[in-house]
Amino acid sequence: MSAQIHAFLCLQDNIGVLVHDPNTGACAAIDAPDEGAILEALARTGWQLTDILVTHRHADHVQAVEPLKRRTGCRVVASAKAREAVPSADTYVREGDTVHVGGLQAHVWETPGHCLDHVSYWFAEDRALFAGDTLFTLGCGRMFEGTYAEFWATLQRLASLPDEARVYCGHDYTLSNARFALAADQDNGALKTRTAEAEKAKTEGRFLVPTTIGREKATNPFLRAGEPELAKSVHKEGAAPVEVFQALREWKNRF
Repeated sequence: MSAQIHAFLCLQDNIGVLVHDPNTGACAAIDAPDEGAILEALARTGWQLTDILVTHRHADHVQAVEPLKRRTGCRVVASAKAREAVPSADTYVREGDTVHVGGLQAHVWETPGHCLDHVSYWFAEDRALFAGDTLFTLGCGRMFEGTYAEFWATLQRLASLPDEARVYCGHDYTLSNARFALAADQDNGALKTRTAEAEKAKTEGRFLVPTTIGREKATNPFLRAGEPELAKSVHKEGAAPVEVFQALREWKNRF
């Protein structure tokens, strides 16, 4: 039996995720935004927390790590580059490492862009990517460290995953991302349809997570920086995609 995955809102707009192996009972939280919300999700599912997989060091992703570890005795996995920010981790990982949650296996990808210590967890057998604040539904994270070339390379790597790969991100920014995407990619019919889906989901108390790599390649302006219509929208006709991506991200920062 494959992984069971439960996504839920934490704090104001963070998305918490539990990944459960029904064969062994192991269960990992992806990041730890809010102890109460995670405990509530565990109670609702009946799962027992055994692991926390940290994507990056920002407080809204790690602030509940230590209280959850004290309460449950769970193992904490974090990027080696986030060692100082997550001192209570039991295992520090780097590019190419693998992490097991019971019988489930995740490949660790270093995905710099939002910040330099960011990692994503790719559960290949389950076709599930936990991308933290790197790739969002219809958007990408704000860049705090590193270079646009690094961030673009990260996004290109994620876009190389199978179209059916499910993407779980760290925040529900979908409607604000959609408004920007429509401004940048006005004639994209798939984007208009996706925006309507997001608006309907919001009215019903849902959110569009997970998305898929295929849907993001069709609608996410940051993955479409190589397309002429996106280059035109930022007056970068003929420029390299990384330059278009930088212009799009800087426009989004001001949007």
